[in-house]
Amino acid sequence: MMTKTAKLTANFCCQAFLAASLLLSNALCVQAAPPNGQALYQSHCARCHEMTDTPPFMNQHVLKSMAPENIVTALTSGQMRSQGAGLKPAERVAVAEFLTGQRIGQFPPAGANRCADPAAKLFGGPSWNGWGVDLSNSRFQPADASRLSAEQVPKLKLKWAFGFPAAFSAYAQPVVAGGRVFIGSAAGLVYSLDAATGCTYWSFQADGGVRTAITIGPDNIAYFGDLRGEAYALDATTGKLLWKKLLDPHPVARITGSPKLFQGRLYVPVSSREEWAAADPAYQCCTFRGSVVALDAKTGKELWRTYTVKERAHVVETTKEGVQIFGPSGGAIWSSPAIDPKRKVLYVGTGDGYTKPSTPLTDAILALDLATGKITWARQVLPQDDWNSSCFQPGNKNCPKDAGPDHDFGSSPILRTLPDGRNVVLAAQKSGVIYALDPDAKGKILWQTRLGKGGVLGGIQWGPAADNQTAYVAISDVGAAAGPEGIQPDPKVGGGLFAIQIGTGKKLWSALPSEEGCHTPRCSPGQSAAVTATPGVVFSGSLDGHFRAYSSQDGRVLWDYDTLREFPTVNQVPAKGGALDGAGPAVAGGMVFVNSGYGHNYEIPGNVLLAFGVE
Repeated sequence: MMTKTAKLTANFCCQAFLAASLLLSNALCVQAAPPNGQALYQSHCARCHEMTDTPPFMNQHVLKSMAPENIVTALTSGQMRSQGAGLKPAERVAVAEFLTGQRIGQFPPAGANRCADPAAKLFGGPSWNGWGVDLSNSRFQPADASRLSAEQVPKLKLKWAFGFPAAFSAYAQPVVAGGRVFIGSAAGLVYSLDAATGCTYWSFQADGGVRTAITIGPDNIAYFGDLRGEAYALDATTGKLLWKKLLDPHPVARITGSPKLFQGRLYVPVSSREEWAAADPAYQCCTFRGSVVALDAKTGKELWRTYTVKERAHVVETTKEGVQIFGPSGGAIWSSPAIDPKRKVLYVGTGDGYTKPSTPLTDAILALDLATGKITWARQVLPQDDWNSSCFQPGNKNCPKDAGPDHDFGSSPILRTLPDGRNVVLAAQKSGVIYALDPDAKGKILWQTRLGKGGVLGGIQWGPAADNQTAYVAISDVGAAAGPEGIQPDPKVGGGLFAIQIGTGKKLWSALPSEEGCHTPRCSPGQSAAVTATPGVVFSGSLDGHFRAYSSQDGRVLWDYDTLREFPTVNQVPAKGGALDGAGPAVAGGMVFVNSGYGHNYEIPGNVLLAFGVE
C-alpha cells in the first residue's frame, strides 16, 4: 500500500509527465506546421521593402517576378544574408514561395546548348573588354572595332537570345573578346558564350551575384567581382578558377564597379548595401567605408588598399531605444576606375556618407597613385552629403541630421583628350550635373552643366559615353505617382539624352521622350543605363524596355526595339525582357549585345541577354 506522500509524489509525477507530453506534442505540432511566409515577410522584411512614401524598392510587385530560388539564395548567401541569418532554412523558403507564388524547383533548369567544341581557344578580332571598352572608360567603340555604321543600324535584327535561369535581374555589362561573350548574372553564374550563335562554352558558379563586367587579360584570364565582396580570376578559355579573394569582410560589402587591369595589377573598387540596411531601425548604422584594392593579377595578393573614409567608424551616439549609431562611414565606390598611364594615376568617383561626421572624400573624384594608392588629389563637389534609407522611414531612426540628397558619383570617370591635346576628366553625378575637371590642376572644375533635376534614383546614374569632342549623357530623373498598387513610377516623368561639347560644356542637342510618356504597367521613361557610342550612333536603353539608337549628329532616333516581350532562347530557358538599367550595350564586330530586365528597384524585371546583328 502506498503512503500518502508516495501517492502525492506519484500523482505529481503523472501530472508532470502529462504536462510534458502535452508540451512536447504541441511543440511537435508547431514544428510540423509549415512556416507562414506572409507573416514572416511582414515581420522581417516589409518595413524596408514596402516603404510607402517613396518609389518602391524591391516591393512585392517586383519580387513576385523573381524565381523563389533567387530569394532563398539572397537570404542564405547573397546580398540579404545578414537579414536572412535570423530565419531558419524552411522560413527562407516560405518567404520566397509566398512572394513569388511558386514552389522551389519549379523553375526550369538551364538548357544544355553546349558549343560543339567547348575547349576551343579564344581567337582575335573586335572586342569590348571590361566596363568602358578602354582604360579611359570612354564607352566609345571606334569604327574598326564596331564594324557598324549609322546607315546599317536601322537594319539591326535579333540574332539570338539567352535566358538566365532562375534569375530576375539581367544587369551585368556584356563583354566581347576572342569571338565570345562573357556575362555575369544575378544568380552568380558567369557564362562564356559564342558571340555568333549564343551556345555555351562554359559556366562558373560564383559565391554571389555578378554585376561587374568581366575583364579579359592578355594571358586569357577573366577577372570580375561579386556581391559578397569577392574578386575572382578564371581561365577565360575553360572557366577554371585560378584564384579567389575576399576584399572586405563587412557583411554587406559588394563589388559593383568592374575591376581594371593594367600592367599586371588589378584595381578593384569596393561598395556596399549598408545605406539600405539602415532602413531597419534596430540596425546599428554604419561602419562600412569604401576602398580601392590593388591586387597582383597573377596571384590575387593584395598590394595596397586605400579607403575613402580614413577614420574607422566609432560610436557617435545612442538612440533612446538603445541602438548605437556609428560614424564616419560611406564613400562607396560603385563604378569602374579610369586609368591614366601618362600621369600614372587612376580616377574613381565616390558615393555619399552614410552617417555623421561628414568626411572630405565623399561625392568626390579622387586621383590615386597607381604604384602606392596614395591620393594625389581629390575634388569634392558636394560636401556633407550624408544619407541612408532610414531617411525614407517614419521616425528616421538612423537618418543623419541635416541629411543630404544622396548625390553619389555612380558613373565611372571618363578621361578624354581634347583636339588641342589637353586632357579632361568627365564626372557625371546623380545630381543631374556633369563636370569637366583638369587633371593637371588637382581636379579644378573647368565647367559644369546641369542636365537633370537629380535625386536618389535620378540625375545621371550609370554614366555617359564620350568621343574626343562630345559626351553623350542620359538622364534618369524617375518620378513617382500614386497608383492602385501604391507609389509607383510616373510614366510621364524622366528620361532624355543630351550631347555636350567636351571643350566648353555647351549643350549641342537633346532627344527627349514623348510627352505622352510610356504606356506599359509600372513603366518609366527614365534613361538610367550606361550609354554606348560608336561613330555616328549613340545607344541608350530606357526603363520602359525600349532600346534605341540615336544619330550622334542631331539626336534623331535611328532604330527602336521594344524588349518588353517574351523570347525564345538558344538555351531553352523561358525568358522575357524588362527595364534597361545599369550596364549598357557592348558593340563589336558588327553586333550589339545588351541585357534586358534589370528589375532591381522599381523597374520591370526580366532575364534575357539579346544579340543583334545586320542581316
